Amino acid sequence: MIESIPPVNEALSGASKGALDIHDILKILPHRYPLLLIDRVLELKRKESIVAIKNVTINEPFFNGHFPGLPIMPGVLIVEAIAQAGGALLLTEVEDRNDKVMVFTGIERAKFRRPVSPGDQLRIEVEVKGWRAIPRMIAAKMHGVAFVAGKRVAEATVSCQLIDSSRGRGDSADDGAAAE
Repeated sequence: MIESIPPVNEALSGASKGALDIHDILKILPHRYPLLLIDRVLELKRKESIVAIKNVTINEPFFNGHFPGLPIMPGVLIVEAIAQAGGALLLTEVEDRNDKVMVFTGIERAKFRRPVSPGDQLRIEVEVKGWRAIPRMIAAKMHGVAFVAGKRVAEATVSCQLIDSSRGRGDSADDGAAAE
């Protein structure tokens, strides 16, 4: 059964039946153009799975160099789209997500089966394999599969961890002292 996404705050108040449009996604994920790689969420089962869509268009900046005359979406960006879909699933469970960043902690068993080209629509299906929440930390392992026209084009298992967005950033006073 697909559950409605809980309105943790106003960011999700428009979401129903597990669907999210681009405006909802922008309220959840910190990514922005040109690195926001999901356009819509079709289904979301809390802490279980998510189905997202990425519309691949010729005006994507990476097609200028990958490859001239033969535009192919880089496999690493397909894995990133899988991770972002998983991130949208994970971040819907976090009330203070504006103070958090989700980072990769691992990529396993990535496989690329077919090229993805302009005009394709990626259907990204991500299933949670493990979810661990302890005070001040959430970690997850998810397996994602990307399809175009019902055919598997890529898959990967990704691990991620939610961290405070201030982690790794020094105080500006400390930065000056370190530079001297």
